Amino acid sequence: MVLSSAARPSRPNGSNGPNGNQLFLGTFVHSKTREELEFLHDAAVAVDGRGQIAGIDAASGGVEAAKEKLLRRLGWGEGEVDVHACEPGQFFFPGFIDTHLHASQYPNVGIFGKTTLLGWLERYTFPLEASLKDLAKARQVYTACVRRTLAHGTTTAAYYATIDVAATNLLADLCLALGQRAFIGRVCMDSAELCPDYYRDESPEESLRATLETIAHIKHIDPKYEIVSPILTPRFAPSCSGESMRGLAEIHRQQDLPLQTHISENAGEIQLVADLFPEAGSYADVYDSHGLLTAKTILAHAIHLTEEEARLIATRRSKVAHCPCSNSAITSGEARVRWLWDKGIDVGLGTDMSGGYSPSILDAARQAALVSRHVAMRLGEGEARERSKLTVEEVLYLATRGGARVVGLEYSIGGFEVGMQWDAQLVGLGSVEEGSTREGEGAQETAAGDRFEDGGNVDVFGWETWDERMAKWLFSGDDRNTKKVWVKGRLVHSRA
Repeated sequence: MVLSSAARPSRPNGSNGPNGNQLFLGTFVHSKTREELEFLHDAAVAVDGRGQIAGIDAASGGVEAAKEKLLRRLGWGEGEVDVHACEPGQFFFPGFIDTHLHASQYPNVGIFGKTTLLGWLERYTFPLEASLKDLAKARQVYTACVRRTLAHGTTTAAYYATIDVAATNLLADLCLALGQRAFIGRVCMDSAELCPDYYRDESPEESLRATLETIAHIKHIDPKYEIVSPILTPRFAPSCSGESMRGLAEIHRQQDLPLQTHISENAGEIQLVADLFPEAGSYADVYDSHGLLTAKTILAHAIHLTEEEARLIATRRSKVAHCPCSNSAITSGEARVRWLWDKGIDVGLGTDMSGGYSPSILDAARQAALVSRHVAMRLGEGEARERSKLTVEEVLYLATRGGARVVGLEYSIGGFEVGMQWDAQLVGLGSVEEGSTREGEGAQETAAGDRFEDGGNVDVFGWETWDERMAKWLFSGDDRNTKKVWVKGRLVHSRA
């Protein structure tokens, strides 16, 4: 296993070409719509020095013809571009977008025992997050988290950090240095009723002051928020006073920053919200009445929403981060993605580490497909049962274009179109040639001279359609299939 961040490039955009321009050749796959994947074979995609797609040719009948035609159209000389070509069995796919994860909880991945949400916070989460005030420890944790998610093809992540300003700023610094597009949230939690004495903001005023400090830091290191952006992060309603939530809403209005929080993850949590906010009509109403339910709000989980809450969320155009792995791991429930879509709510995927046990959005996509089948099994026979199941195409949409809509970057990332950023991964699937045998790691020669190309758990025999190859990758793929990763044109991960 090799995890690496690419060697520092000679230019900020990550290209070594004289003009920073790059050309990508081969097969490109992306979501054309929620229901359809588009396959561009023998195609060429040109990426300029800003990391933006400058041109695409997919209709010239061959890679060489596409390359020459595109270079002529753009006026680029072949010697002035870096060329990246697919090898057999490889294709380019948009980078994954993780709409909900806790970088501070990464060391606890897989450690959730038999607890449910509130007990898990007290036993595992709060002690770990509080310990990251030690910046050496925070650097170790955050570096591992960012590198691991990049290795799984995650080019954009909406991160929760901790309440500590210096540790949160460090996460922003690391994402910028390692090249991952990221939304960085200092966690706001000032409620003495829920938050432990050793880990909470001292007051609403202190919570807002600290938040403004992290915003100022991120604006200093990335003034246009091109790679890292602040995101306002009230942990969830029970952890925040009304005063701090209203203060965050005011910052949102003044600076037009995105928001992220949790909603309706667990039955006990919902009852706690009702007890703490008896004047509110619902969990969603708590956020709405405090000014936090907006078109730039990401709501994680949304498992147990009522019809009325869904209508309110759709009216406010807030988005949902679906976290199927953690919802199952800590026995929270099964979110109904088709139901959310039918209400007009945009949905993306989240790993939700460490409630979730995997850093992979590909894993989250397969879990989303499986959870949708569990939802279907409760509906009995008929059209509703079949319709609730999510297809391969739909969960890969959630992982890319759906996530882009959730984080507000649908015109910049999530697909391959002129004007969009080159946030992409090179995926390679293993080929099994006739007469081959598998003996050890990597490609092995057989007595007959045939070869087995290692592609992790994905074996392609050659007769599969491209739709079938994508299904195999979805359900059997892992980071071994992610060969290279680019963000804004910069190579940020390469698997040796």
